[in-house]
Amino acid sequence: MARIAIIGAGISGLTAARRLHDAGHDCLVLEKSRGLGGRMATRRANHLTFDHGAQFFTARGARFARQVQAWQQQGVVATWGDGRLVGCPGMTAPADALATPLNVRLNSRVETLLRSVDGWHLRVERPSENADLDGPFDAVLLALPAPQAAELAVTAGMGFPELDGVRYAPCIALLAAFEGQITMDRPSQELSGQPLAWVARNNTKPGRNAKPETLVAHAGPDWSREHIQKGPDQLAQPLLTALRPLLGSARLLQHQVHRWLYARVEQAADQSCLWDAEQRLGACGDWALGPRVEAAFDSGEALADTVLQALPAPDRHAQ
Repeated sequence: MARIAIIGAGISGLTAARRLHDAGHDCLVLEKSRGLGGRMATRRANHLTFDHGAQFFTARGARFARQVQAWQQQGVVATWGDGRLVGCPGMTAPADALATPLNVRLNSRVETLLRSVDGWHLRVERPSENADLDGPFDAVLLALPAPQAAELAVTAGMGFPELDGVRYAPCIALLAAFEGQITMDRPSQELSGQPLAWVARNNTKPGRNAKPETLVAHAGPDWSREHIQKGPDQLAQPLLTALRPLLGSARLLQHQVHRWLYARVEQAADQSCLWDAEQRLGACGDWALGPRVEAAFDSGEALADTVLQALPAPDRHAQ
């Protein structure tokens, strides 16, 4: 049995960890934030919920379709319109399902990787609270946005040149709740103007409360790039103003702004995953294959398959 550290608890990291765990390896997942799922994210605010990252996903390949079918049988995925899938009761639900049997530590930011004769060691923020997370580990998998994975690899004196060409578009998201009838009658709408590119009625998704109206609006990549360094208070008003034509006489109840720095992959690495067999360091994410939830899943599966081939099979009869 190998001890493996997976850094990042988005779909890619959890997929890799779950496959390795199910194969009998000892997996520890470390996530810097307080929740699972990465951009498959749901935020709770004053008893309301908003899917403020990925709005939906699709399944094209057979492997991911089988996983989606399993999620549907568990009740954590449902359809939202033609061919669109969402987590239930929030977009984080599939991540929660993947993580159920795993050893996951939230609020655990890994700052440094160190390779020594006995394996990999990690340096984690607030070490007094995470003394048992240091190591050694037989392998480390980086399930992070490409710039963050590259930065962490450098702390061990290593690098993956394939990450250098990956490019992302940022996204600024507005989360807003309204009382009364809005004029937007479709579940979602693409917009061609600036600043907004997408609006979704979060409350129309399966498993959500129908009232009040909860909207998630995403700014386009150009506007987001130009304004990503501004504070939420500076961003809220232009987004609310752009949303106003869809609202009719509905009254604003509350709003928040979230800034996604690595929101959408614009240039992928065009490799399913990365793996240094000598050092036993790997990387996976949607940056590998493209800007889709399925791409993140496929990359995690590919890295897990690679690791399973590289490491000795666990002795399931050992005591």
